[in-house]
Amino acid sequence: MKINVNDNKTVKMTTFLAALFAICSGLAIGNLYWAQPLLVEITNAFGLSPASGGLLVTATQIGYALGILFIVPLGDFVRRKRLISIVMVLSIVTLVACALSPSFVILALSLFSMGIVTISGQIILPLAGDLSSPEERGHIVGIVASGITTGILFSRFVSGIIAGLWGWRSVYLIAAVLNLIMALVMIYVLPDIPRKNKLESYSGLIVSVFTTFKRHDTLYRILLHSGLLFGLVFNIFWTSMTFLLSGEPFNYNTFQIGLVSLAGLVAAVCGLYFGKLQDNGLGVPALGVFVIMIIATMICGLMFSDSIIAIVIIAAVFSIGVQGITVLSQARLFALSNEERSRLNTVFVVNNFIFGAVGSALASFLWSLGGWSYVMIGATLISVIALVVWISSRKAFHEVDSSV
Repeated sequence: MKINVNDNKTVKMTTFLAALFAICSGLAIGNLYWAQPLLVEITNAFGLSPASGGLLVTATQIGYALGILFIVPLGDFVRRKRLISIVMVLSIVTLVACALSPSFVILALSLFSMGIVTISGQIILPLAGDLSSPEERGHIVGIVASGITTGILFSRFVSGIIAGLWGWRSVYLIAAVLNLIMALVMIYVLPDIPRKNKLESYSGLIVSVFTTFKRHDTLYRILLHSGLLFGLVFNIFWTSMTFLLSGEPFNYNTFQIGLVSLAGLVAAVCGLYFGKLQDNGLGVPALGVFVIMIIATMICGLMFSDSIIAIVIIAAVFSIGVQGITVLSQARLFALSNEERSRLNTVFVVNNFIFGAVGSALASFLWSLGGWSYVMIGATLISVIALVVWISSRKAFHEVDSSV
């Protein structure tokens, strides 16, 4: 039996619930990034070379990809409150395991396990779309997406400060406490929402994730557009930013680089309102404006690479453009189907994950060829391709928006 939660009069999206979803999602995604500023300290503690730290990031990201692919789709078929509660409790257990890990191998396995289960944010985001009326869905998605962006930036910045005071293990203990508090709040506040569909078989569910392209002709356009800008350009820019700021003429340390990355918080704040553009029928033209904004920032990045003030402004404006692309893409994605939002979100996140991995590798490749100039030229060319995709997709995007 299929139940559309929007027809359930007892379940309503409120501003408080949207804010709670944003905080919970941000905390969940933040668990993936606690380790990134701590890699040198962690490897030193285990007597290993700093290069070994990359294995910890890889283990976490692989676990996260598996969790997205094999757990998040269940959101279309099971009670979301139960599913969210289970993965949040499991994430607390894995965070404690990270803090108590006696060896590098155990830590890597703990981070891998943590990546699998710290996916509550990607269950909550389509749930927010389910609970929202079509007239406010973009706005609600924007609020939750901004929470995710804030969680990524905040965790990277704060973990270095906490580790400097009490050591890297304290970061995971504090994270476990914060996740425990949030889990208790969510269990108490989250309404018991009926499941939308009956699960015939788990294997059939996973297969249906890969067949979403057959059911939604516009999906590949949404994924390509987001993958080019959020997956490739975003990762190329921020990965190379570390290379730029750590060398001449800046010679910044990890903490200083972290301060520069906080420029992205501007985008998180603006993202609270970007969804309204979709709600007001302006999603398609706004998408084009954000693409042009990204192209402009990449050109400016090429021209003003020796000024930290210019770099901070460029990073802030660039982040606003990427956040706008992400919010509008997800709002349009959730408009494709009322019954498949968790599976559509799975495809969206896995797509960005794959493009992001390529983007990080491409950043290193371009940097080795010609430094920051080659990086900016490459990012500009990819952004122009994204502009061409937007131009060719405007009619299809308008059709999706008008069908809501």
